Amino acid sequence: MKIKLPEMYRCYRILGWDFTITPARLVLLALVAFMGCVAVTRLLTGFQYVTHLTDETPWGLWISFDVLCGVALAGGGYSTALLVGGFKYQKYGVVARSALLTSLLGYLLVMAGLFLDIGLWPHFWRPFVSWGYTSVLFEVFWCISIYTTILTLEFHEIITERMFKFLHPYVLKALPFLVIIGLIFPMMHQSSLGGLFLIAKSKMFPLWWSPLLPLYFLISSFFVGSAMVYVESDLARRNYAHTIDQNIMLQLTRVGGRIMLVYLVLKLFDITRQGQWGLVFQGSMQSNLYLLEMVGGILVPLAIIFSPLAHRKYGLLAYSWLVVLGVVLNRMNCVFTAMYKSGDYFPSVFEFAVSIGLVSVGCLAYGLIVENFNVLGARRATQHHILHKTDLL
Repeated sequence: MKIKLPEMYRCYRILGWDFTITPARLVLLALVAFMGCVAVTRLLTGFQYVTHLTDETPWGLWISFDVLCGVALAGGGYSTALLVGGFKYQKYGVVARSALLTSLLGYLLVMAGLFLDIGLWPHFWRPFVSWGYTSVLFEVFWCISIYTTILTLEFHEIITERMFKFLHPYVLKALPFLVIIGLIFPMMHQSSLGGLFLIAKSKMFPLWWSPLLPLYFLISSFFVGSAMVYVESDLARRNYAHTIDQNIMLQLTRVGGRIMLVYLVLKLFDITRQGQWGLVFQGSMQSNLYLLEMVGGILVPLAIIFSPLAHRKYGLLAYSWLVVLGVVLNRMNCVFTAMYKSGDYFPSVFEFAVSIGLVSVGCLAYGLIVENFNVLGARRATQHHILHKTDLL
């Protein structure tokens, strides 16, 4: 039975495009509008009025959450493409399109966050012509830019099913090449983001510094990818009645679980090799947050994914959320906790507004695209599920 809501909350069709207005989406639109005001103020006046960044603490919430966390959580696209295109696990193809969309939106928002974090933003184009090839940041900039372009081109497979249909055969022919290129660049910049911290050994708490940081960042981006795909598919199920076979999702997340097990073994080996077990249990803020990251984000999810709990929907969902939150905590710890000095920096309300606003943009864009293109397998969801009172978008 369809829920009767005021006319303003119904699905509108404007210039041939569907978009549903719900109470939650009105809140998201308000958050985006506020973010836009903050962003314009930042671009016109600099950092001083909207952030608490200083020359001593130039990395804050926008770098740690919008960029480092955003890039990691957007890893579902390349990890799924690797399994489907590289290892021929065609059964995972049912989540390929939604994973591609999530990754594309994630990288576009990362680019927006990077743009806002550039001090002299009118000079954003300089890395395209000034070849600082000895800089890790230069490599990260180019790889993220190229991979975002590749994702956009790959997404044209979905776009040309409805628009510019004459281009669809050519896009299909280009897809194998795009997939191959799209597997190279994310591996490069995911690891290079970890490499950014290698020169900060003297500034970081030892538990988070390691010569293996590039490998840690790469591995964690892979196993969080499958967890993020399941989180996204669960939200799609709640909002759009889009269901995926639970066994397929279990097998996909267990691939990530095996990679996570490798990550844990490397971490334990690294701590032992560097003689850091005393730091793990010293009871300081840093050691406690490290334990929370490892226990809540690694050990507990591993216990779930390789137990009978994983065969239940709530068990698999708990595993996925714990992995996602664990990787977010890891990236935040690398920037904040590892370099913590009392009173140096705490994000302003405007910095939070921008980060929340970017997430809101992603949610609204996801809803708009899913309602108009064949991302979930059926272009239009039933009005009942779009307007259900538990709508998360």
